[in-house]
Amino acid sequence: MGLIGMFFSVVAIAAGAVMYWAVTATQGHGFRLSTVGVILMVVGAVGLVASTIVFAISRQSTGRGNHTYDREATDSQGRSTAVHEEVH
Repeated sequence: MGLIGMFFSVVAIAAGAVMYWAVTATQGHGFRLSTVGVILMVVGAVGLVASTIVFAISRQSTGRGNHTYDREATDSQGRSTAVHEEVH
């Protein structure tokens, strides 16, 4: 979802607004463009909120908590030692 979902949600809201406020065509029996416009605006708004939440969660830093490093150190006399380090 993310950014693409946000884009399509804004397009749905804009199309719904045009259908609700700008279109004054005569409709057939039982079909109102203004009702379709309201439905598009509501669905677009729900999609925009959901896409924004997904985008915000995906952008959060995962660099929280402790990090553990394992490495091998060699001293000046050529002896190797395994080092286990925890960084907070």
